[in-house]
Amino acid sequence: MTIRIARAADGEALAKIYAPIVENTFISFEETPPTAAEMARRVEATLETHPWLVVEQAGTAVAFAYATAHRARAAYKWSCDVSVYVGEEARRQGLAGRLYKHLFDTLIRQGFGSVFAGIALPNEASVGFHERVGFEPVGTYPRVGFKNGSWRDVGWWSRSLQELPDNPSPPLPFGENRHAFKQCGS
Repeated sequence: MTIRIARAADGEALAKIYAPIVENTFISFEETPPTAAEMARRVEATLETHPWLVVEQAGTAVAFAYATAHRARAAYKWSCDVSVYVGEEARRQGLAGRLYKHLFDTLIRQGFGSVFAGIALPNEASVGFHERVGFEPVGTYPRVGFKNGSWRDVGWWSRSLQELPDNPSPPLPFGENRHAFKQCGS
């Protein structure tokens, strides 16, 4: 097992991981699974500013985690949203926790201070996982999304990465920080 930076060439594997979540659950509010080409485009766009990591087993990505801007306004630039997805065949191996550890370490090196995770509710597994890795609940958007025939709440969880100074430097864009990320084994 290797944790590494995602590549556009991972698009097909990432689409395969994500499609069942879009098609069969309300965890993602997307209605149509993105194609391999769309996933490749998302990877390339994300890597300009934020990390997108994968777990590779036997030459194929089986799990992924990434960060994106929390909000567009400049005052939010030290915060980001994070997501993690594990393919059905790779679950229950601790991959999500390992991905988040490497993602958070990378975000700290970039200069981010906080991460946020939005979770469509109910989802005891995701809530439990996020709380085990240090997230705390901060609020709920009630009935904010409609999927699979029902209105869904989205809960928000927050985790501090590091204490930032009163006058922090802007976070480094990931594209300029790639060299600081080391590929990791298990």
